[in-house]
Amino acid sequence: MSGSRAFLPIAALTGLLLAVVVPAHAQGGGETPPPAVTVMTIQSRTLPVTYEYAGRVAASREVEVRARVGGILLERDFEEGARIAQGTLLFRIDSAPYEAQVALARAEVMQAEAQRGQAQRSEERARTLAQSGASSRAALDDAVSARELAEAQVAAAEAQLRTATLSLGYATVEAPVSGITSLEQVPEGSLLSTGDLLTRISQLDPIYVNFSAADREAASIRDLIDSGRLQGGANPSDLKVTIAFGDGATYDQTGTIDFTSTSIDSQTGTILSRAVLPNPDDKLLPGQFVRLQLEGLSVENAVTVPTEALMQGPQGTFVYTVNAENIAEVRPVRVDRELNGSLLLADGLSDGDRVIIEGVVKVRPNAPVAPHEAEEAPAGGQPANAVPPAADAPADASTAPAGEADAAPATPPAAVTPPEAAGDGPPAEASNAPATGDAETAPTKAAAGPPVPLTALPDGQAARDEQSGAEAGQ
Repeated sequence: MSGSRAFLPIAALTGLLLAVVVPAHAQGGGETPPPAVTVMTIQSRTLPVTYEYAGRVAASREVEVRARVGGILLERDFEEGARIAQGTLLFRIDSAPYEAQVALARAEVMQAEAQRGQAQRSEERARTLAQSGASSRAALDDAVSARELAEAQVAAAEAQLRTATLSLGYATVEAPVSGITSLEQVPEGSLLSTGDLLTRISQLDPIYVNFSAADREAASIRDLIDSGRLQGGANPSDLKVTIAFGDGATYDQTGTIDFTSTSIDSQTGTILSRAVLPNPDDKLLPGQFVRLQLEGLSVENAVTVPTEALMQGPQGTFVYTVNAENIAEVRPVRVDRELNGSLLLADGLSDGDRVIIEGVVKVRPNAPVAPHEAEEAPAGGQPANAVPPAADAPADASTAPAGEADAAPATPPAAVTPPEAAGDGPPAEASNAPATGDAETAPTKAAAGPPVPLTALPDGQAARDEQSGAEAGQ
């Protein structure tokens, strides 16, 4: 008796499988109809392209303010982190020693000028005596040399005075550029030596954004420019640069590229570039990470396909095209880059080619297909007549796509899913109220024709009745 009970579920399951497979093949006369696919006709066009990179903000000028003379730091005259203008007083260094040096240098200048005056008068006397014959020519030459030496001493003394005056001026430290100050590096009262760091000043308007492009991408852009397909890339300064923050917000100022390296970084394999942007409100700060977009480029005769159409095989990437006899053919392609969910192709397709963009997994090389032309994508971004996915359909039902070629493209997936498939589960699930409601409304929704006729799908009731009778007999 137990063997009979074990045989009944197996027989019921076998009957279910036969009921599904046999009618589906019987409807097509023993031949599987070609799968329904959606195709797109290739039409090249001028396509604007945007390149996006990760960038890091840097100050346009980073100046270190250092002590140019030694001494005691007496006073700091600025607020740390404040915006200052060029020429603003920053620090005061003890100037008393330098004032004394200036006074000494002035005295030396006066002494040298007095000696020069004495030498000039001696030269005049020697010249008068030499002309009257009362003195030799050698005495006159000595007087001239003494006057020239006195003039040189005056020039040296004046140079010493200028040096002392400069040192006195260096005791007052002023801002060399406009910008924002950092923390002070040395507190008041410290003894400074020449060259000690006092603070830093960062100039933030304008501001730089450094970014790097992979060498392969740079080579691809160069190839597009050389071939004449890429327009707007001849002069990098003509490109418009926009900045996006980490939260997705866009910076309200645009900039240009002012520098591109002529060599590749040996450690990262990238090419360094720099963009410059106005920053009047200090929204961009040094060290900040941002997303940088280059706009202003366009590719002529661009051919794009959706990412779903691209396949990968042993020979590389390819797509399926449909010829005039509705036969699927393998077409090798070379991808240039991805653009907003589409793939820009370098070669492989031309105008007029019909590419399969939906239902690719059901296609076999050199096999017939039932193509439907793609319409303009609705708000969701997919073609309006895209073949709906059959993820919720029974596994056996997916092997019989005969009715898909006749079904209306706009029919939603729920309309073509047979409600009787719920009957293949346990009896408790089959009696669920939502499943019953779908079964009542399904014939109305599926009026356009499901993939498999509803009559060809078993509802499982016979198997359940047979099992219930066997259990009652026990």
